[in-house]
Amino acid sequence: MKAYILKEPGDVSGLQLTDLPVPQPAQGEVLIKVKAISINPVDVKTREGKGFYGRLKDADPLILGWDISGIVEAAGEKVTEFSPGDEVFGMVNFPGHGKAYAEYLISPVSQLALKPNNISFEDAAAATLAALTAYQVLVKKADIKPGDKVLIPAASGGVGHFAVQIAKYLGANVTGTSSAKNRDFVLSLGADEHLDYNGDILDQQVQAFDFVFDTVGGANTERSLPLIKVGGELISIPTTLSEEAIALAKELNVKASFYLVSSDGESMKKIAGLLKTGDLKAQVSEVFHYDKLPAAHTAVESGRTVGKVVVSLT
Repeated sequence: MKAYILKEPGDVSGLQLTDLPVPQPAQGEVLIKVKAISINPVDVKTREGKGFYGRLKDADPLILGWDISGIVEAAGEKVTEFSPGDEVFGMVNFPGHGKAYAEYLISPVSQLALKPNNISFEDAAAATLAALTAYQVLVKKADIKPGDKVLIPAASGGVGHFAVQIAKYLGANVTGTSSAKNRDFVLSLGADEHLDYNGDILDQQVQAFDFVFDTVGGANTERSLPLIKVGGELISIPTTLSEEAIALAKELNVKASFYLVSSDGESMKKIAGLLKTGDLKAQVSEVFHYDKLPAAHTAVESGRTVGKVVVSLT
């Protein structure tokens, strides 16, 4: 099979297409013929030698990626959930060694869901890590309830555009931030209000929100904390919180924490249900062919993409 291996961390030249044996599924696993792959910022960071490179650097070969959709090719022993021919999708072995940048991939059955038949393989691959992050944060961690006022920075991004839709599905009143050019897109997702993150109006929303889903991190975390009501909460996903952010949250009497998504087949099934009913839709901004996968990395690295970037193997 063809697979991209990371020969050395750095720019996209470190991603090299090579031939490897097709892996075989063990007990509780399936072999998937990959149809589409989603590229995430964490993929880029790991390729650069940051992100999860430290965890994976001793793997030989090191195959990046976690987000896939495809068709079950073979099943290991005691697998009853899926059969050869089933169309599936999921985030595989995150934050471990997912090995998604390959024509074939092994996944535990506990991390997959059946792909809804009303969406493409590309849309399914897009609705994995980013959608799963939004779902786990809003449903499992923040327990968003009808009427909660929720702020979602970078609402036009990969995680952000799923978060707007899921928060609205949960009955929240949602404000999304983005640049002015993406205002209409954010509102089309169901956001009740849009704020331009380049303007001063965001800083005027003092103690306006019950929850902030910090998809940006860095200085945005400290900028967001005064916008939260006393007793409210911020969850950040890009990086752990700085000492300054922790101190400010304590001073303002709001909760603040970091959250890292993990592979979760049960949540993937919930996402599959939302995709099937149309309550959740993936925005795929660009699809690259498999032989152009490094260019997909460059696109994500630019930080200017709307929604998701996907690589197709069909």
